[in-house]
This record gives sequence, C-alpha cells and structure tokens, in this order.
Amino acid sequence: MAPDTMRKRVVIKIGSSSLTSTHGEISRKKLERLVDEVVHLKDDGHEVLLVSSGAVAAGYRKLGCLERPSSLPEKQAAASIGQGLLVEAYSELFLSHGYVASQILITRDDFSDEKRYNNVRNTINVLLERGIVPIINENDTVTIDRLKFGDNDTLSAKVAGLVNANQLVILSDIDGLYDDNPHTNPHAKLLENVEEITPEIEAGAGDSASAVGTGGMRSKLDAFKITMASGIPAFLGKAGITNIIYDSIHSKAKGTYFTPTDDSANLDQKKQWIAFNSGPEGEIVVSNFAKDGMIEHSKCLHSDGVEHVMGYFQRGSVVRLLDADEQEIGLGIVNYSSEEIKASNSGEELQRIIEKDGFVCHLEIAIPVGV
Repeated sequence: MAPDTMRKRVVIKIGSSSLTSTHGEISRKKLERLVDEVVHLKDDGHEVLLVSSGAVAAGYRKLGCLERPSSLPEKQAAASIGQGLLVEAYSELFLSHGYVASQILITRDDFSDEKRYNNVRNTINVLLERGIVPIINENDTVTIDRLKFGDNDTLSAKVAGLVNANQLVILSDIDGLYDDNPHTNPHAKLLENVEEITPEIEAGAGDSASAVGTGGMRSKLDAFKITMASGIPAFLGKAGITNIIYDSIHSKAKGTYFTPTDDSANLDQKKQWIAFNSGPEGEIVVSNFAKDGMIEHSKCLHSDGVEHVMGYFQRGSVVRLLDADEQEIGLGIVNYSSEEIKASNSGEELQRIIEKDGFVCHLEIAIPVGV
C-alpha cells in the first residue's frame, strides 16, 4: 500500500471507444483490463472515481438499431438500456475483486444549483470514504441539449474540481496531444508536458477519430483548461496500453501531462463553481471606473458602479458582468436582487453589490467563464 503522503484522489474518464467492441457492444476484455488497473490503484490505497461513457454505445443494438442512432429520443432510449448494462458489468467485475461500485447519473442542473452541487460533493465524499468506486455519467436518458455538459471530457474536469481531485486521467483513442493532427501528419510531435494551452496548441487540435465517441481534442483541451485553472494535474493517454492508468499516476506513462503553474491555478472551489458550473440569471452593466477597480485592484462592486441592470434575479444569484460596451468581463454572485439594485442607484448609501471573492474575471482563466 502507498504511504499516506502518496495516496491520491483520482478521476478517470473513459471514452466510449475505450469500452466497446467494433460492433458497438460492451467489450468484456476492455472492461476487465480497465477494472484490473483501477483495482491496482485501490489496492495501493488511492481513491478512484470513474467518469464513464458508453451508455448509448452499449444500448443501441439492444434497442434494435443497426447503427448508433442520431435522433435524440433514440439516443436517450439506448442510454436507458446501456446505463443498466454498463453499471451491471462494472459492479460484477469490481465485486470479484472485493470492491463495491456505485452509479451517479447527473445533469448540468445538478452543478448549476449550488445546493445540489454541494450535495453531489457530499454524496461522493461519503462513497469514497467507505471505499466505494463511484461511476459517474451524464443522465443522457433525460438530459436535453441546452442542459448538457457537452461531453464527458468536460464533465470529468468539473467532477475533478468538485471533489478536489489530485489528478485527472483522460483515456482516449489517441496517445496524447500533438502539435498537429497525427492522423494526417506523420511528422506530428507528441507534446509530453503542457503548462499553458496556447493558441498554437489549440490550432493543432483535431476532431475525434472515433465513430462512437462525442468528444474531440478541442473538448479535451477545454477540460484541461478547467483542471489547470483549478490547480489539478491531468494526463491524456491512449486506452488499452498495459498499465496506462497506473503508470500515469506515477508519471511514467506515454502521453501528455498537463501541469498547472502558480499563474494558471488561481481559482478556489467557490470561484470554480462560479466560473464553470453556475447558471447566470441576469446581467449588470458596470462603469469603466468600477470595471478597473474590480479587475486591476480586486475591489468589490458597489452600487455607484452599476450603470444598468438587465433581467430578474434574486439575492445570491450569479449574473454576468458587462462593461460599458456590453462586453462580458466575468461572473459574480449578487448580494441583492435586481429590484433592490435598481432602487439602490437612487439612494445615497453605497451598497456592496458583489464581493471581491464572489467575482470571477475572464482574465483569471484561459477558458470562457460559464463553459
């Protein structure tokens, strides 16, 4: 067993192509290999969460479809079958090693509401403390497009931030991030360590090479921007390579390591929720003076800095902050409702509309807030 100082809380994202056969069914061989590696980590004392794709891919043939469905109702029906098949297979394999697996199906609403967000965290913490392996997936059966996380790359990064993970591992059908598309450029170079996701790196990112997956390289870069801003190291490697998960935890695997720096890792958990998970409910236009004070000097937003209020919201809501040109500068949690803020503009007493620790500026992170 690993010494206490070396034990980690690890989030592992598994893509559909890493779990299914060429015919779209769950591959027992791939699943067994994955579970064996997770068990190796568990036996060493690490805490492990799986963010697992594969529900639609596992269920669509049982639905009677010859190919992966394209319509939303058929996808959701396939997911309702596949989710059960997937967690049943996971549970059986983990139990054979003496570990219990659990299933957590979530939607974006569970993250955008702060109380539900904290409740999900508390539930996962109990599971991990009891030695359970949580298997997390988006609830594709009921989720509508406008409330989707987008893909499980993004979800895994948000889960890593939610549980204060020590590392995120994303397994894919490619063995890391390259400076160009390796499928079309045989001279593309593997980037072994990334401390900053530059425009040049983004320009070299291609799309998913898999017919059963939904997340391409760009979505993975968005996920790694979230982990880097949250101070969480991450790894991207190819599924199916022997001991890829175990070796990645010990920095020995072939792939790309995303290493946050002091400059990039600047969001505490509250700001992570504001930036990446909250659902803005209105907008406030601030004066240029207030904008400079908030961005340059980390000051609160007072009522005399409010130019205009748009939308209807209550105290404690998250709103978008716009400058005088109505360009978004960040997100903030308001201490007053929209009606109270409008009324405060005519009052003589200054009110603190947004505290400095309740504001996240675009400049603080390398990815648009609210992603």
